[in-house]
Amino acid sequence: MASSTSSGGTYDIGIDLGTANTLVYARGKGVVLNEPSVVAVNAAGEVVAVGTEAKRTIGRTPSGITAMRPLQEGVIADFDAAERMLRGLMKKALPGRRFSRPRVVVCVPSGITGVERRAVIDSAKRAGAREVQLIEEPMAAAIGAGLPVAEPVGCMVVDIGGGTTEVAVVSMGGLVTAQSVRVAGDAMDAAITAYVKKKHALAIGERTAEDIKIAVGSALWTPEEDAVPEPPAAGDGPDDAEETAELPVPVRRDACTVRGRDQVNGLPRTQEITAEEIRQALAEPVDAIVQAVRRTLDACPPELSGDIIEHGIALTGGGALLRGLDRLLSEETGVPVVIAEDPLHCVVAGTGKCVEEFATMHGLMADARTQPRRTVRL
Repeated sequence: MASSTSSGGTYDIGIDLGTANTLVYARGKGVVLNEPSVVAVNAAGEVVAVGTEAKRTIGRTPSGITAMRPLQEGVIADFDAAERMLRGLMKKALPGRRFSRPRVVVCVPSGITGVERRAVIDSAKRAGAREVQLIEEPMAAAIGAGLPVAEPVGCMVVDIGGGTTEVAVVSMGGLVTAQSVRVAGDAMDAAITAYVKKKHALAIGERTAEDIKIAVGSALWTPEEDAVPEPPAAGDGPDDAEETAELPVPVRRDACTVRGRDQVNGLPRTQEITAEEIRQALAEPVDAIVQAVRRTLDACPPELSGDIIEHGIALTGGGALLRGLDRLLSEETGVPVVIAEDPLHCVVAGTGKCVEEFATMHGLMADARTQPRRTVRL
């Protein structure tokens, strides 16, 4: 393996190619990039912006520029756009470095088809990769969450990303049983958009829907919804005033104010949306995730079921941050659910460990020339 620190040398990198965000891990450097999976192109097909810069243009571009997400529901939907985005993000991840066609490990959903796998491999190679290895997202998430994936012990992980939810039981370095459902963060945003449009006749964009989900979204009622915060009390003296100004602005969890376009008269309008309304909007996608977890548990061998009851279910991905989701899953399954220490970075952390320990972790990955790695049958 070439040194990752030599000037102009080869870098081994890991890529968490997500529907919402793409994270890049460079060997010896850690996570060097975390940006939205968005690319903006002009009418001539030239890349105008990638990542964060491109996301800012969503819904705000002139007629000659198009901002797009090359990945939909966890898989590549636009091959050319994905290649351009990958190339741009790889350059941003390691600026000023001439690539010597790095070896790349890419995360993919466990349920993708052979055609979809080939699209990922070809996009990575055309973006500059010398060799491409694939690793299933639930395996990477389990490694990143610190689960003992190589031991003869059953570990269960639920990774809720932007396009897909990956549910898997891992043991002895393989997937014993897995479910991949194309319902995740994006589906939640779409459900909020549809609910606000139907209930309040207000059109909102995907960025606004995501902001609503983060602000007041929940799977179950949470105590903080009833605790409406009061603004910090101001003191009498100038010193007190300065201290008050530095205090954080309290955040409401029971409701939020939404801005959008009125569907009746076409004019801008604001509307207050409650947490209970958003919980109703999210009921369908959340239930789809719960059912995927139940199906995976139902297909799990009895011996490993005992391990899962003892050790619990690890919840990773951005969707793990939805308030009350861990409690709901625990109530519906009767199994303890624990949110990983850093759920947003579990997949890229697991990918990074594969990059750092390429020789020892090679058995957990699938070479680009092979078929998907088979699941372990117990």
